[in-house]
Amino acid sequence: MTLVDLHCHILPGVDDGAKDLPMALGMARDAVAQGISHILLTPHHMDGEYTNHKVDVLRKTTAFQEALDAANIPLTVFPGQEVHLTGELLRALDDDDILFMDEGGKYLLLELPHSGIPEYTEDMIFELQARGITPVIAHPERNHGFQKEPDRLYDFVQSGCLTQLTSSSYLGVFGKNVETLTERIITSNEGFIFSSDAHNFKGRRFLMAEAFNKLSKEQDEKTAKLLNENAKAIINGDSVSRLEIKKVSETRKKHRFWPFMN
Repeated sequence: MTLVDLHCHILPGVDDGAKDLPMALGMARDAVAQGISHILLTPHHMDGEYTNHKVDVLRKTTAFQEALDAANIPLTVFPGQEVHLTGELLRALDDDDILFMDEGGKYLLLELPHSGIPEYTEDMIFELQARGITPVIAHPERNHGFQKEPDRLYDFVQSGCLTQLTSSSYLGVFGKNVETLTERIITSNEGFIFSSDAHNFKGRRFLMAEAFNKLSKEQDEKTAKLLNENAKAIINGDSVSRLEIKKVSETRKKHRFWPFMN
């Protein structure tokens, strides 16, 4: 299966991902070995630590593609951003400083603070949707708010949001609780794509092939194919397949209480 990765910090020297071009090229070779043919470059933007303006990402993406071609690495990259949820987001959109997951500006990779779900999240998502933008919530399985109240994800997906699950989360890299939540998000049909969120060669690796292999075995080939086709649809600006969703709590079997509660 040829894979498409829509969340990756491989663009060199711009955030906490690849620190320089040699590291980025090494990560690119790893991606190709995983079966990844296309990557959306998603450096952090407006997260309080990193700012990667649209014009800069466009320029650096072109340079990185040239470096990949010169190194004979068969990987195609596209410019994007992991856009942090902030009160300045609408202004950044008005200033044309936001890159989308597709060229037509339909899908936006939106990162919520890891610590929880801000009170204004619903209002901001409503404003984005009013502009014809579909938020794709980045790694909800690692957000403390969704961990404590997993059924809140149902409301966001029901309102039209999509979600991006991280391959390493599904494989237990972030712990058993995150792995279990990822599995239940998939079972509830609230997970739409797998992406690597790769940052380096160690814990934050690609692991896309391993995640899809696990998904094929524990779910089925049809589910694995659907998540990869959804990634292709998003980057092309096409409609994504939506199955009937249910709340994460409805997938519980043996646990009386959600294990994240303190």
